[in-house]
Amino acid sequence: MQTYQLIATAASGIEALVGKELRNLGYEVKVENSRVRFQGTMKDVIRTNLWLRTADRVKIIVGEFDARSFEELFDRTENIAWENLLPVDANFPVEGKSHNSQLHNVPSVQAITKKAIVQRLSKVYHRRTRLAETGATYPLEVAINKDHVLLTLDTTGEGLFKRGYRKNKGGAPLKENMAAALVMLAHWFPDNPFVDPVCGSGTIPIEAALYGHNIAPGINRSFISEQWVNLVPDGLSDEIRDEADSLADYDIELDIHGYDIDQNMIDIAQENSRAAGLTHDITFKQLAVKDWHTTKVNGVIVANPPYGERLSDKESVHELYRQMGDLYRPLTTWSKYILTADMEFEKYYGAQATKRRKLYNGALRTDLYQYWGKKDRSKFKTLK
Repeated sequence: MQTYQLIATAASGIEALVGKELRNLGYEVKVENSRVRFQGTMKDVIRTNLWLRTADRVKIIVGEFDARSFEELFDRTENIAWENLLPVDANFPVEGKSHNSQLHNVPSVQAITKKAIVQRLSKVYHRRTRLAETGATYPLEVAINKDHVLLTLDTTGEGLFKRGYRKNKGGAPLKENMAAALVMLAHWFPDNPFVDPVCGSGTIPIEAALYGHNIAPGINRSFISEQWVNLVPDGLSDEIRDEADSLADYDIELDIHGYDIDQNMIDIAQENSRAAGLTHDITFKQLAVKDWHTTKVNGVIVANPPYGERLSDKESVHELYRQMGDLYRPLTTWSKYILTADMEFEKYYGAQATKRRKLYNGALRTDLYQYWGKKDRSKFKTLK
Protein backbone atom coordinates (compact mmCIF):
# COMPACT_ATOMS: atom_id res chain seq x y z
CA MET A 1 0.00 0.00 0.00
CA GLN A 2 1.44 3.37 -1.01
CA THR A 3 2.74 5.75 1.65
CA TYR A 4 1.61 9.37 1.38
CA GLN A 5 2.78 12.65 2.85
CA LEU A 6 -0.16 13.75 5.00
CA ILE A 7 -1.26 16.79 6.96
CA ALA A 8 -3.86 17.16 9.68
CA THR A 9 -5.18 20.72 9.65
CA ALA A 10 -6.12 22.48 12.87
CA ALA A 11 -7.37 25.74 14.32
CA SER A 12 -4.71 28.19 15.43
CA GLY A 13 -3.55 27.29 18.95
CA ILE A 14 -4.65 23.65 18.65
CA GLU A 15 -1.78 22.33 16.50
CA ALA A 16 0.24 20.99 19.44
CA LEU A 17 -2.77 18.97 20.63
CA VAL A 18 -3.21 17.44 17.18
CA GLY A 19 0.49 16.61 17.17
CA LYS A 20 0.15 14.94 20.58
CA GLU A 21 -2.84 12.91 19.37
CA LEU A 22 -0.91 11.71 16.33
CA ARG A 23 2.13 10.78 18.46
CA ASN A 24 -0.16 8.80 20.76
CA LEU A 25 -1.42 6.97 17.67
CA GLY A 26 2.17 6.07 16.82
CA TYR A 27 3.11 8.61 14.14
CA GLU A 28 6.17 10.79 13.81
CA VAL A 29 5.03 14.36 13.34
CA LYS A 30 6.15 17.86 12.48
CA VAL A 31 3.97 20.59 13.98
CA GLU A 32 3.53 23.76 11.90
CA ASN A 33 1.16 26.72 11.94
CA SER A 34 -2.42 25.41 11.56
CA ARG A 35 -1.29 21.91 10.54
CA VAL A 36 0.70 18.83 11.49
CA ARG A 37 2.67 16.78 8.95
CA PHE A 38 2.97 12.99 9.12
CA GLN A 39 3.15 9.96 6.81
CA GLY A 40 0.84 7.05 6.22
CA THR A 41 -1.06 4.74 3.89
CA MET A 42 -4.78 4.82 3.13
CA LYS A 43 -5.22 2.67 6.24
CA ASP A 44 -3.65 5.48 8.26
CA VAL A 45 -5.81 8.05 6.46
CA ILE A 46 -9.01 6.32 7.59
CA ARG A 47 -7.60 5.57 11.05
CA THR A 48 -6.63 9.17 11.75
CA ASN A 49 -9.94 10.48 10.41
CA LEU A 50 -11.66 8.16 12.88
CA TRP A 51 -9.53 8.98 15.91
CA LEU A 52 -8.45 12.63 15.75
CA ARG A 53 -10.54 14.60 18.23
CA THR A 54 -9.06 18.08 17.74
CA ALA A 55 -8.11 18.24 14.03
CA ASP A 56 -10.18 19.82 11.25
CA ARG A 57 -9.23 17.59 8.30
CA VAL A 58 -6.76 15.00 7.06
CA LYS A 59 -5.25 15.73 3.64
CA ILE A 60 -2.88 14.03 1.23
CA ILE A 61 -0.09 16.28 -0.02
CA VAL A 62 -0.10 15.74 -3.80
CA GLY A 63 2.53 18.31 -4.72
CA GLU A 64 4.62 21.10 -3.26
CA PHE A 65 6.73 23.62 -5.15
CA ASP A 66 7.41 27.33 -5.69
CA ALA A 67 5.66 29.22 -8.50
CA ARG A 68 5.72 32.90 -9.41
CA SER A 69 3.99 32.73 -12.80
CA PHE A 70 0.91 31.00 -14.15
CA GLU A 71 3.08 29.14 -16.65
CA GLU A 72 5.19 27.78 -13.80
CA LEU A 73 2.07 26.81 -11.83
CA PHE A 74 0.60 25.04 -14.89
CA ASP A 75 3.75 23.12 -15.84
CA ARG A 76 4.60 21.93 -12.35
CA THR A 77 1.00 20.91 -11.67
CA GLU A 78 0.78 18.99 -14.96
CA ASN A 79 4.01 17.13 -14.14
CA ILE A 80 2.40 15.49 -11.09
CA ALA A 81 1.17 11.90 -11.58
CA TRP A 82 -2.48 12.70 -10.90
CA GLU A 83 -3.53 9.40 -12.42
CA ASN A 84 -2.17 7.65 -9.31
CA LEU A 85 -4.95 9.30 -7.31
CA LEU A 86 -7.73 10.24 -9.73
CA PRO A 87 -9.57 7.63 -11.83
CA VAL A 88 -10.82 8.51 -15.31
CA ASP A 89 -14.32 9.44 -14.04
CA ALA A 90 -13.18 11.33 -10.92
CA ASN A 91 -15.07 14.46 -9.95
CA PHE A 92 -12.28 16.78 -8.76
CA PRO A 93 -13.37 20.29 -7.75
CA VAL A 94 -10.45 22.65 -7.08
CA GLU A 95 -10.60 25.21 -4.28
CA GLY A 96 -7.90 27.86 -3.90
CA LYS A 97 -6.37 30.43 -1.61
CA SER A 98 -3.39 32.74 -1.86
CA HIS A 99 -1.53 34.84 0.66
CA ASN A 100 1.40 37.19 0.16
CA SER A 101 2.14 35.75 -3.30
CA GLN A 102 2.62 37.02 -6.83
CA LEU A 103 -0.17 34.70 -7.99
CA HIS A 104 -2.82 36.44 -5.92
CA ASN A 105 -5.88 36.09 -8.15
CA VAL A 106 -7.54 33.04 -6.60
CA PRO A 107 -10.09 32.29 -9.39
CA SER A 108 -7.26 32.31 -11.95
CA VAL A 109 -5.10 30.10 -9.72
CA GLN A 110 -7.96 27.60 -9.42
CA ALA A 111 -8.66 27.65 -13.17
CA ILE A 112 -5.00 27.16 -14.16
CA THR A 113 -4.59 24.31 -11.66
CA LYS A 114 -7.74 22.58 -12.87
CA LYS A 115 -6.70 22.99 -16.52
CA ALA A 116 -3.28 21.45 -15.83
CA ILE A 117 -4.81 18.43 -14.10
CA VAL A 118 -7.33 17.96 -16.92
CA GLN A 119 -4.54 18.08 -19.51
CA ARG A 120 -2.50 15.49 -17.60
CA LEU A 121 -5.44 13.10 -17.15
CA SER A 122 -6.63 13.54 -20.74
CA LYS A 123 -3.20 12.49 -22.02
CA VAL A 124 -2.88 9.53 -19.65
CA TYR A 125 -6.43 8.25 -20.19
CA HIS A 126 -6.40 9.07 -23.94
CA ARG A 127 -9.42 11.35 -23.77
CA ARG A 128 -9.97 13.90 -26.54
CA THR A 129 -13.33 15.08 -25.21
CA ARG A 130 -14.13 16.61 -21.86
CA LEU A 131 -13.57 14.38 -18.82
CA ALA A 132 -16.88 13.05 -17.52
CA GLU A 133 -16.34 13.73 -13.78
CA THR A 134 -19.34 11.54 -12.94
CA GLY A 135 -17.63 9.32 -10.38
CA ALA A 136 -16.60 9.75 -6.75
CA THR A 137 -15.53 13.21 -5.54
CA TYR A 138 -11.87 14.00 -4.85
CA PRO A 139 -11.76 17.54 -3.35
CA LEU A 140 -8.52 19.32 -4.25
CA GLU A 141 -7.02 22.53 -2.92
CA VAL A 142 -4.28 24.76 -4.27
CA ALA A 143 -2.90 26.93 -1.48
CA ILE A 144 -0.17 29.50 -2.18
CA ASN A 145 1.70 31.22 0.62
CA LYS A 146 4.70 33.43 -0.12
CA ASP A 147 4.89 31.90 -3.63
CA HIS A 148 5.03 28.37 -2.21
CA VAL A 149 2.34 26.11 -3.68
CA LEU A 150 0.77 23.28 -1.70
CA LEU A 151 -1.56 20.95 -3.61
CA THR A 152 -3.67 18.72 -1.38
CA LEU A 153 -6.44 16.14 -1.63
CA ASP A 154 -9.00 16.28 1.19
CA THR A 155 -9.73 12.80 2.59
CA THR A 156 -12.29 13.91 5.17
CA GLY A 157 -15.24 15.52 3.39
CA GLU A 158 -17.36 17.33 5.96
CA GLY A 159 -15.07 18.70 8.66
CA LEU A 160 -14.03 16.36 11.47
CA PHE A 161 -15.95 18.47 13.98
CA LYS A 162 -19.15 17.05 12.47
CA ARG A 163 -19.35 13.88 14.57
CA GLY A 164 -22.96 13.22 13.62
CA TYR A 165 -24.54 13.46 17.08
CA ARG A 166 -25.49 17.15 17.18
CA LYS A 167 -29.14 17.12 16.16
CA ASN A 168 -29.80 20.59 17.53
CA LYS A 169 -27.36 23.42 18.19
CA GLY A 170 -29.09 26.13 20.12
CA GLY A 171 -27.30 29.49 19.97
CA ALA A 172 -23.56 30.11 19.41
CA PRO A 173 -22.43 26.49 19.73
CA LEU A 174 -18.82 25.46 20.29
CA LYS A 175 -17.46 23.18 17.55
CA GLU A 176 -17.00 19.60 18.65
CA ASN A 177 -13.26 19.54 18.00
CA MET A 178 -12.76 22.72 20.01
CA ALA A 179 -14.80 21.21 22.85
CA ALA A 180 -12.59 18.11 22.67
CA ALA A 181 -9.52 20.37 22.83
CA LEU A 182 -10.83 21.94 26.04
CA VAL A 183 -11.36 18.49 27.56
CA MET A 184 -7.83 17.43 26.65
CA LEU A 185 -6.29 20.67 27.91
CA ALA A 186 -8.03 20.11 31.26
CA HIS A 187 -5.97 16.94 31.88
CA TRP A 188 -9.11 15.22 33.13
CA PHE A 189 -8.99 11.59 34.23
CA PRO A 190 -12.22 9.62 33.70
CA ASP A 191 -12.34 8.47 37.35
CA ASN A 192 -12.76 12.09 38.50
CA PRO A 193 -15.84 14.34 38.37
CA PHE A 194 -16.34 16.54 35.31
CA VAL A 195 -18.69 19.55 35.30
CA ASP A 196 -19.76 22.02 32.63
CA PRO A 197 -21.81 24.68 34.45
CA VAL A 198 -23.00 26.44 31.26
CA CYS A 199 -23.33 23.44 28.96
CA GLY A 200 -25.64 24.86 26.28
CA SER A 201 -26.28 22.09 23.73
CA GLY A 202 -24.04 19.70 25.67
CA THR A 203 -21.03 19.56 23.39
CA ILE A 204 -18.30 19.71 26.06
CA PRO A 205 -19.81 16.99 28.31
CA ILE A 206 -20.47 14.78 25.28
CA GLU A 207 -16.87 15.15 24.09
CA ALA A 208 -15.71 14.35 27.63
CA ALA A 209 -17.79 11.16 27.62
CA LEU A 210 -16.43 10.09 24.23
CA TYR A 211 -12.91 10.70 25.55
CA GLY A 212 -13.64 8.94 28.85
CA HIS A 213 -14.91 5.81 27.11
CA ASN A 214 -12.10 5.95 24.49
CA ILE A 215 -14.72 6.06 21.74
CA ALA A 216 -13.33 7.11 18.35
CA PRO A 217 -15.03 10.47 17.65
CA GLY A 218 -15.60 9.63 13.98
CA ILE A 219 -17.09 6.17 14.55
CA ASN A 220 -20.65 7.24 13.68
CA ARG A 221 -19.90 9.10 10.45
CA SER A 222 -18.30 8.42 7.10
CA PHE A 223 -15.41 10.08 5.27
CA ILE A 224 -15.20 11.01 1.62
CA SER A 225 -12.09 8.86 1.10
CA GLU A 226 -14.07 5.72 1.97
CA GLN A 227 -15.76 6.11 -1.43
CA TRP A 228 -12.46 5.92 -3.32
CA VAL A 229 -12.56 2.32 -4.55
CA ASN A 230 -9.37 2.85 -6.57
CA LEU A 231 -7.39 3.69 -3.42
CA VAL A 232 -9.18 1.91 -0.55
CA PRO A 233 -9.13 -1.91 -0.73
CA ASP A 234 -12.49 -3.61 -0.22
CA GLY A 235 -13.14 -4.29 3.48
CA LEU A 236 -10.34 -2.03 4.76
CA SER A 237 -12.70 0.58 6.18
CA ASP A 238 -14.78 -2.03 8.05
CA GLU A 239 -11.60 -3.58 9.44
CA ILE A 240 -10.36 -0.26 10.83
CA ARG A 241 -13.78 0.61 12.26
CA ASP A 242 -14.11 -2.78 13.95
CA GLU A 243 -10.67 -2.31 15.51
CA ALA A 244 -11.66 1.15 16.77
CA ASP A 245 -14.88 -0.20 18.27
CA SER A 246 -12.98 -2.94 20.09
CA LEU A 247 -10.77 -0.33 21.80
CA ALA A 248 -13.72 1.50 23.38
CA ASP A 249 -14.28 0.94 27.11
CA TYR A 250 -18.04 1.07 27.53
CA ASP A 251 -17.94 -0.34 31.09
CA ILE A 252 -16.15 2.51 32.85
CA GLU A 253 -18.46 4.60 35.04
CA LEU A 254 -18.22 8.32 34.35
CA ASP A 255 -19.22 11.19 36.64
CA ILE A 256 -20.08 13.91 34.10
CA HIS A 257 -22.61 16.68 34.69
CA GLY A 258 -23.84 19.46 32.46
CA TYR A 259 -25.90 22.37 33.75
CA ASP A 260 -27.62 25.31 32.12
CA ILE A 261 -30.04 27.95 33.35
CA ASP A 262 -32.20 27.41 30.23
CA GLN A 263 -34.35 24.24 30.28
CA ASN A 264 -34.64 24.40 26.49
CA MET A 265 -30.85 24.03 26.20
CA ILE A 266 -30.94 21.09 28.62
CA ASP A 267 -33.55 19.42 26.39
CA ILE A 268 -31.30 19.97 23.37
CA ALA A 269 -28.27 18.60 25.25
CA GLN A 270 -30.18 15.47 26.21
CA GLU A 271 -31.30 14.99 22.61
CA ASN A 272 -27.69 15.26 21.42
CA SER A 273 -26.40 12.85 24.07
CA ARG A 274 -29.03 10.32 23.03
CA ALA A 275 -27.86 10.63 19.42
CA ALA A 276 -24.30 10.00 20.61
CA GLY A 277 -25.39 6.89 22.54
CA LEU A 278 -24.37 8.46 25.85
CA THR A 279 -27.72 8.88 27.60
CA HIS A 280 -26.62 7.06 30.76
CA ASP A 281 -23.14 8.60 30.90
CA ILE A 282 -24.00 12.29 31.38
CA THR A 283 -26.43 13.95 33.78
CA PHE A 284 -27.94 17.14 32.38
CA LYS A 285 -29.95 19.39 34.66
CA GLN A 286 -31.40 22.91 34.63
CA LEU A 287 -29.43 24.89 37.20
CA ALA A 288 -28.04 28.40 37.52
CA VAL A 289 -24.31 28.71 38.12
CA LYS A 290 -24.87 30.30 41.55
CA ASP A 291 -27.04 27.38 42.73
CA TRP A 292 -24.48 24.61 42.15
CA HIS A 293 -22.66 23.12 45.13
CA THR A 294 -20.58 19.99 45.62
CA THR A 295 -18.82 17.96 48.31
CA LYS A 296 -16.81 16.02 45.74
CA VAL A 297 -13.06 16.45 45.35
CA ASN A 298 -10.46 16.34 42.57
CA GLY A 299 -12.93 17.40 39.92
CA VAL A 300 -12.58 19.44 36.75
CA ILE A 301 -14.78 22.32 35.61
CA VAL A 302 -14.69 23.21 31.91
CA ALA A 303 -16.85 26.11 30.78
CA ASN A 304 -17.50 28.20 27.70
CA PRO A 305 -19.66 30.96 29.23
CA PRO A 306 -21.18 33.91 27.34
CA TYR A 307 -18.53 36.45 26.37
CA GLY A 308 -20.64 39.60 26.72
CA GLU A 309 -19.67 40.86 23.26
CA ARG A 310 -22.78 43.02 23.06
CA LEU A 311 -22.70 46.04 25.36
CA SER A 312 -26.17 45.21 26.69
CA ASP A 313 -24.96 41.78 27.85
CA LYS A 314 -21.77 42.87 29.61
CA GLU A 315 -23.26 43.57 33.03
CA SER A 316 -25.01 40.20 33.31
CA VAL A 317 -21.95 38.36 31.99
CA HIS A 318 -19.65 40.07 34.47
CA GLU A 319 -22.05 39.11 37.26
CA LEU A 320 -21.83 35.51 36.04
CA TYR A 321 -18.03 35.68 36.23
CA ARG A 322 -18.27 37.01 39.80
CA GLN A 323 -20.55 34.12 40.75
CA MET A 324 -18.11 31.65 39.24
CA GLY A 325 -15.26 33.11 41.23
CA ASP A 326 -17.18 33.09 44.51
CA LEU A 327 -18.21 29.45 44.01
CA TYR A 328 -15.06 27.98 42.48
CA ARG A 329 -12.25 29.64 44.45
CA PRO A 330 -13.01 27.62 47.64
CA LEU A 331 -12.87 24.35 45.62
CA THR A 332 -9.12 24.00 46.05
CA THR A 333 -8.90 20.41 44.79
CA TRP A 334 -10.82 21.24 41.62
CA SER A 335 -9.22 22.57 38.44
CA LYS A 336 -11.17 25.14 36.45
CA TYR A 337 -10.81 25.90 32.72
CA ILE A 338 -12.89 28.81 31.45
CA LEU A 339 -12.88 30.00 27.83
CA THR A 340 -13.85 33.58 27.09
CA ALA A 341 -13.04 36.48 24.80
CA ASP A 342 -13.48 38.95 27.68
CA MET A 343 -9.99 40.21 28.52
CA GLU A 344 -11.27 41.43 31.91
CA PHE A 345 -12.38 37.96 33.04
CA GLU A 346 -9.81 37.66 35.85
CA LYS A 347 -10.93 40.99 37.32
CA TYR A 348 -14.53 39.84 37.71
CA TYR A 349 -13.66 36.24 38.63
CA GLY A 350 -11.52 37.64 41.45
CA ALA A 351 -8.30 35.69 40.89
CA GLN A 352 -5.44 35.59 38.44
CA ALA A 353 -5.28 32.44 36.35
CA THR A 354 -2.51 29.90 36.88
CA LYS A 355 -2.04 29.99 33.12
CA ARG A 356 -3.70 31.55 30.08
CA ARG A 357 -3.74 29.96 26.64
CA LYS A 358 -4.71 31.80 23.46
CA LEU A 359 -7.21 29.90 21.32
CA TYR A 360 -9.48 30.81 18.42
CA ASN A 361 -13.18 29.99 18.61
CA GLY A 362 -13.77 30.26 14.88
CA ALA A 363 -12.31 33.64 13.92
CA LEU A 364 -12.72 35.03 17.44
CA ARG A 365 -9.66 35.37 19.66
CA THR A 366 -10.34 33.84 23.07
CA ASP A 367 -8.31 32.90 26.13
CA LEU A 368 -8.54 29.72 28.18
CA TYR A 369 -8.17 30.79 31.81
CA GLN A 370 -6.72 27.86 33.76
CA TYR A 371 -6.93 27.56 37.53
CA TRP A 372 -5.10 24.42 38.63
CA GLY A 373 -6.33 22.58 41.71
CA LYS A 374 -4.17 20.76 44.26
CA LYS A 375 -5.32 17.15 44.16
CA ASP A 376 -6.26 15.44 47.39
CA ARG A 377 -4.14 12.30 47.06
CA SER A 378 -5.79 10.62 50.03
CA LYS A 379 -9.11 10.35 48.23
CA PHE A 380 -9.08 8.32 45.08
CA LYS A 381 -12.85 8.14 44.88
CA THR A 382 -15.27 11.04 44.87
CA LEU A 383 -17.29 11.75 48.01
CA LYS A 384 -20.97 10.85 47.83
